This record gives sequence, structure tokens and C-alpha cells, in this order.
Amino acid sequence: MKEIKKLLVANRGEIALRVLRSAKEMGLQTVAIYSEADRNALHVRYADEAVCVGGPQSSESYLRGDAILEVCRRLHVDAIHPGYGFLSENAEFARMVTEAGLIFVGPSPEAMNVMGDKLSAKQAVKAYNIPLVPGTDEAISDVEEAKRIASEVGFPILIKASAGGGGKGMRIVNKSEEFEEQMQLAINEATSAFGDGSVFIEKFVTGPRHIEIQVLGDEHGNIVHLFERECSIQRRHQKVIEEAPSSVLMPELRAEMGRCAVDVARACNYTGAGTVEFLLDDQRNFYFLEMNTRLQVEHPVTEQITGLDLVKEQIRVAQGLPLPFTQQDLTITGHALELRVYAEDPQNNFLPDIGTLTTYVRPQGPGVRVDDGFEQGMDIPIYYDPMIAKLVTFGKDRTEAIERMLRAIDEYQITGIQTTLPFGSYVLRHPAFVSGNFDTNFVRDHFTPADLDSKPDATTAKLAAVLTAMLMSEKKAPVATSDAPATATGSNWKRNRLGVR
Repeated sequence: MKEIKKLLVANRGEIALRVLRSAKEMGLQTVAIYSEADRNALHVRYADEAVCVGGPQSSESYLRGDAILEVCRRLHVDAIHPGYGFLSENAEFARMVTEAGLIFVGPSPEAMNVMGDKLSAKQAVKAYNIPLVPGTDEAISDVEEAKRIASEVGFPILIKASAGGGGKGMRIVNKSEEFEEQMQLAINEATSAFGDGSVFIEKFVTGPRHIEIQVLGDEHGNIVHLFERECSIQRRHQKVIEEAPSSVLMPELRAEMGRCAVDVARACNYTGAGTVEFLLDDQRNFYFLEMNTRLQVEHPVTEQITGLDLVKEQIRVAQGLPLPFTQQDLTITGHALELRVYAEDPQNNFLPDIGTLTTYVRPQGPGVRVDDGFEQGMDIPIYYDPMIAKLVTFGKDRTEAIERMLRAIDEYQITGIQTTLPFGSYVLRHPAFVSGNFDTNFVRDHFTPADLDSKPDATTAKLAAVLTAMLMSEKKAPVATSDAPATATGSNWKRNRLGVR
């Protein structure tokens, strides 16, 4: 066993605070790092020790591996937890950590390298017969050759950055005439975002659902999956609402996707917590998309339905301990939802809305969890991701989880900035979401900014009533659905007391 007495969290905000709390419960001493912009942040005050590592820009602070390792040396740190974002999937940083004699709470640099590149990931999983989206198996730069391959695959196609993520370096091409321009745009954006302009081509799966499987592996060859998360409610190819389990997976398909996710992890000798992402088409065919070699933003919904603390499991695995459970020990209990509360204006194309949290009061009560890193009076920094919090609700089934989320959204008091709370309320009341009949095009197909100022019309109200009656009568169905009332309007209490829309 590799003993960890003191843990440094190389991150900020809600995920830093989340990791610090689990570490404290395990009896570990904790160290936080911070930038000049985060001097008064909650994670800084919570840790046993905290050290400023540079200026407000992430390149001056949270991305400075050398400065982080120097803090570890001075404070006699044993291990580093990277959280997510920043250096969490940086294989070179992970290698620097281990070469410095420290424990990196995450997978090996080799696993990161394999899965960090979408093309090498495809090659690695081929031996396990994992379903792949039709397309190229290697990077391509010759436009004419790429156009020929695209025609063979069949339009629409997707041009994707090999080293990419978060929708960057990604272009949908519907016809041959658009191909050359879109490919060049994808290359330019990939180069700017990742320093790597490599792109590849995939068949564009129309109307897909984004399903991901949480995996966990140890150093003794044990790998399990912790079931799926539905992540199809997105804007700009980035997730906003996640839930576990998915409302569309039957037990057989869940088991099959879980086995494939475990095989993907085996393909790179994966250790720690990771996530295997799949696309699910309208015929329930699934295709491997990528593997994220870190803890995911949406990990709380998996924790809620399994009863596990994934951060603690990560730390135990990093210490060399075997997993204390097998696949047969794991079961799904209840249903969980997560809404990412961003400082964004849904009525202005979800653009970031920077300002001061004039009012900030968290919701409470049964089945409500808030992972955040802010308090009333704090400013939202312009230098980092605009996520304020992750609002999580848990219920005995999907219906109760939705009802609790709607109640929690209504109780969440935030003024001074625009947030995604109204958008979340709109989605959870929409008949498409209530029925489970939605895909990654939800925003395109069902949302306009004017929707946040309008009330449901008679047709929507009638449909919601029908859905409610139908879903209430199908409690014994194998797939959980919801009877959340689409006709419900937001409480006037918050509007009258706080003057928010």
C-alpha cells in the first residue's frame, strides 16, 4: 500500500472543494492552490494549507505544473488530485508527478496518451470489437482525399479534432460543396484550442443520445462499470443536464454497454475513475465516442444511484488498494438529476454573464445536493469556466427526482447575474423531456429564448396532462419515466421577493 497522508488538489472552485471534503473525511491533511483571482475562494479557506501559485490567468497559475510541484516539495505533499479540467488529462504532468516521487490520483500517463487522442483510442478498442461510428481510422489533411472518403461514408458527416473535446474543432458537413471550407475551419480551431490540427471524419449520427458509462479500475486488474448517465441535454456540444440512469436503456442494453465500457478500460490498462462515452441512435445502436480519463463534472448522479463516493474510491485505488466490490455487488437505487448552474444568459445564446452574486441562497430539503464554490457577495471571475454550481436531486424514481429538481430550482435564489436555472426549469417541464423522447438536438428542436418568457399554451397543457396520466399508470414499466407537470408555472414567491425573471 502506498500511504497518502497529505493531498494537494490541483484545481479550483466546486471540484476542489468536493475533493477536499472527501479527503478530510478520510483523515488526510489537505493543501489547496489558488490564483490571485481566487484568493478569497471557499476552497482556499477550507483546506488545511493554501498557496498562491500565480496570476489570475490559468496559464499563470492552475496550468503551471512546475509551480504546483514546487508547492508539493515545500509542504511535503504525498499525492496530487487534479480534479477535472486544467491538468487532469495532461499525460506529461502526470508523468512529472510520478517522477517527482508523488502519487497521481488518476490513470497512468500511458492510458492518458492512448485515450487522449480519439484516433489512438479507436485503434486500441478495435481488438475488443467495440462498435465504432463509420469513418477514418487516422488523421487526414488532404482535402480531396478527405472529400472522397466523406462521399463514401455518406453525408452528413462530422469533422472532428483528434485531440479535441467540448465541441471545439468540430464541424457538421451536410453536402460536398461545403466540405473544404468546413474542414479548414475545423483544422484552424483545433490548432488554436489544442495545439494540434489533426482531424478525422465520422458519419454524423442524426438524432443521437449521448450515453456515458462510469468505470472504475484498480491496479490488480479489477474493472467494473457503475452504470450509465444520460447527457443528451446540451448547448454548443456541452452538457447542461445529466441524469442516471437513462430513461431509455433496457437491462440487456445497459449490460451490453457496460461490458463494452469495461473492455475499453481494459484496452489501456485503466486504473482509477474514468468515463466511456457512447452515441445511441434512434434504433438503439450504440457507438464508442471517446474515453475521458478523469473524474467527470456529472459524477454526483452516479454517486447518488450507487451510494459510492467516487473521490474516495479514486484515492484508495491510487494507494494501491483493490476495489472492495465486484460488478455483482453493484445495483441502481433510485434516480438522480444534475443541472449545471452556469453564469450564462439562456436568452442571449447562453453567453457568459459575469458579475457579483448579489443574492445567493442554496436550496435545501430532502434529496437535494449542491456542489458549489461560491457564496453571496462573491464575484464570478472572467478567467475561468462560468459554472457556479451543480444542482443535484435524488428520488425513488425519475418522477420524484424531476419534482425535487423543479422545487430546488424555484428555491435557488441568485441575483446579480443571469443563470441557466430558468432553462433547467423549462427543460424539465417540457413534454419531450418528461416522456424521455429527446436527443442531443433538444435545444435546436425545442428551445427559443422567448420560451423563458412565455407560459404553456393549451395544447402543451393538454399534452402534459395526458403524459401525466399515462406515466402514473405505468409505474411497473421497466423504464422509469416522469409525470412532472409541464403546465406548472414557477412560484411567484421568488419573483416577488427577488425580482428575477
